Amino acid sequence: MIEDARNQINRIDKELAGLFMQRMQAAREIAEYKLQHSLPIEDLDREQSLISRDAEYIQDPEIRAYFVDFLQHMISLSKQYQAGVISQIKGTDDCKRIVIERGALNRIEELIPMTGKILVLTDSGVPQQYSRTIAAKAENAVIFTIEQGEQSKNIDNWCKILEFMKEHSFTRTDAVVAVGGGVVGDLAGFVASTYMRGIRFYNIPTTLLSQVDSSIGGKTAVDFYGVKNMVGAFYQPHKVIVDTDTLKTLPERQLHSGLVESIKMAATFDRQLFELIENSTNLENDLDEIIRISLKIKGNVVCQDPLEKGLRRVLNFGHTVGHAIETLGKGKYLHGEAVGMGMLYFSAPDVKTRIKRLLDKYNLPTECAYSANELKNLIRLDKKAMSDNIRIIRVNTIGEFEICQCSIDSLEI
Repeated sequence: MIEDARNQINRIDKELAGLFMQRMQAAREIAEYKLQHSLPIEDLDREQSLISRDAEYIQDPEIRAYFVDFLQHMISLSKQYQAGVISQIKGTDDCKRIVIERGALNRIEELIPMTGKILVLTDSGVPQQYSRTIAAKAENAVIFTIEQGEQSKNIDNWCKILEFMKEHSFTRTDAVVAVGGGVVGDLAGFVASTYMRGIRFYNIPTTLLSQVDSSIGGKTAVDFYGVKNMVGAFYQPHKVIVDTDTLKTLPERQLHSGLVESIKMAATFDRQLFELIENSTNLENDLDEIIRISLKIKGNVVCQDPLEKGLRRVLNFGHTVGHAIETLGKGKYLHGEAVGMGMLYFSAPDVKTRIKRLLDKYNLPTECAYSANELKNLIRLDKKAMSDNIRIIRVNTIGEFEICQCSIDSLEI
């Protein structure tokens, strides 16, 4: 009798092997489709719906529980395989698309096409030699300079830049080059995504914050009626040039604020990166490696979830409260400073201690004076909010994370 049961299992396993091969081949086709249409690998709501539906076919409650585990494991394997397929397809392109090189600006004409009209968008806080160097290498370039600061990332400036491009007869074959920090990159990307339904966009980030975070991922936006990044689009840059020599002119406060985004990625994904930042005795010497690892982490996440439907939400660690602090501060805090404080609210005690120690090391604030009610009122306007609930990222162990959903009223802040 036991032999008959074993033979039956062997027969079923053989059939399962064939079905598994078919399933993974279908997963490859889905991965290729998702890459072509910029769709996320992860769709948690759909996964839960499929599991609930398929589990109903199993009548025995005990066996159903095992079947649910089996389905969850199969979906996890499928997503891993899809991510691998997409990485294989994109690997070569990504190596060409992101350049990390000291002195890269001096050979910019070798890294991006400088033909046609080029709009170089920069701000008043960026050394002028950067934009002038790029413009001098182009066939036909014009420079548009906005005032430094978050307040310049608005609808009015977006309209002014579009009008400027129209006056200079820009066409769909021309390009926008962002030279500056996150404000410039966000605004330039949004301009490029909307002018004539999309023209070429190149990002040359000159702050540590933009180099490790906003330069890739395709998020573009402007602030609207005081709400950060309320109007925008996903629009990937055609190429990102990270010249770490530009950081030499960056004030120390800006540099350390930008470092917070690397601390965030390290806290959620990479314990060794966290320890590198934690133990660094010469930040300038370690910056190239910190930037390289940070971009690799973010690139992998964005590759799996380009439209922020699942895994990419982890990159919002610290941002839920951080954006509220930044808004309430009205310029008092830099973005990284606000995010650094925001991370402390959703960290386990040991993690909080280590992050706080790291923030202190780099002279970053660890406390704000705003009340829980003030913060929660702004969190309700957060893009991640769903009615009175919100998804938050919690870190209980350095290098790991969990995604939680809770009511905004219940947030312990």
